Amino acid sequence: MSAIAVVGVGADGWPGLSGAAREALGAAEAVLGGARQLALLPPEVTAQRVVWPSPLRPAVPGLLERFAGSRLAVLASGDPMFYGIGRTLRECGVPADSLRVLPHPSSVSLACARLGWPVEETEVVTLVGRAPEALHAALYPGRRVLVLSADASTPALVARLLVGRGYGPSRVRVLEQLGGPAEAVREGVADGWSLAAGDPLNVVAVECEAGPDAPRQQLVPGLRDELFESDGQLTKRHIRAATLAALGPGPGELLWDVGGGSGSIGIEWLRAHRSCRAVSVERDPVRVERIVRNAAALGVPRLRVVQGAAPDALAGLERPDAVFVGGGLTVPGVLEACWAALAPGGRLVANTVTLESEALLTQWYRRHGGELVKLSVAHAVPVGGFTGWRQAMPVTQWSVLKGAGGSGAAESVEVPVGGAK
Repeated sequence: MSAIAVVGVGADGWPGLSGAAREALGAAEAVLGGARQLALLPPEVTAQRVVWPSPLRPAVPGLLERFAGSRLAVLASGDPMFYGIGRTLRECGVPADSLRVLPHPSSVSLACARLGWPVEETEVVTLVGRAPEALHAALYPGRRVLVLSADASTPALVARLLVGRGYGPSRVRVLEQLGGPAEAVREGVADGWSLAAGDPLNVVAVECEAGPDAPRQQLVPGLRDELFESDGQLTKRHIRAATLAALGPGPGELLWDVGGGSGSIGIEWLRAHRSCRAVSVERDPVRVERIVRNAAALGVPRLRVVQGAAPDALAGLERPDAVFVGGGLTVPGVLEACWAALAPGGRLVANTVTLESEALLTQWYRRHGGELVKLSVAHAVPVGGFTGWRQAMPVTQWSVLKGAGGSGAAESVEVPVGGAK
């Protein structure tokens, strides 16, 4: 089978294509693409034109099978490997050597060229097929953000999101039809956005300026407790930071957060890297809804929430790289199911404040090794006209790296962690 030609095309259409791209399209017997992209092809491209169905991803294997043995080309917007169809084809199992990718400058490259922004210092958020709250995680004072729009309504949506997060003073520019004859730039300020919907092919450029009420974000774990909506079932800030350090999130890794509570551990895991994945398992339906709201507010709406009680709710989930157990430790089978799900090299971290669960963790520590620590946090509070320490309930934490033989290096440490609030 000949390689599939994956051709990036811009708003400048056929005139903007390289000779190699034109040759590949001219030789094709079938061309797959969006209706807008296919309309850019001239009559001399005689191949059968097939519009991508919606939803696209489930249809890809069938279409590839349909045109197996044919000279096939696929059209993409800009760079096919940047949030594009090239990535989708690879994820659907097409080998790299079966693709001939012919990229066009991406909308990000074109936008940064127009704005004079260094590409490597510009944050990019796509809202194409994604929850818009993903933008929240990119909002920091002084940062520059490019938003890849879903359609003509995206600029107004971005403005509303900015205002809702306290970034109303931010300058917002809409770059339409980049690279094409109808290229245009419109701008305004998020607070009081009044521009009418324009061209659906646009990129939104945001120069982040925080208002006085904008919440303070941070890159490292340990977000302030008040940023989470909670009924009290929340891993508190200092313990949460220590827990994320023990879990050690890495790019692309999957976490099970068992006994999600307010979702704080799964949320901070996802904030560590854009490719991190997490599943929060929570039996209480009210808390499930709260976890979803917290994840959206803190910029990680991709958090998957499963309503159900462990261990039954764990059945069928993808094998995790790390597991956190924050509740239900004494429920029969919970620790056993979590341990069995981990492959060698996986990490398990469990926290508790009760003596019963601590006794259980001590047994597992003796059996599998790892690290058993007690975390103690005290906050400075007024005592009459003076200041004293108020001790929070100490947290026993067991963490272990599962080895090929199912055990880790044993170490027991008592760590006092104090701090003023």
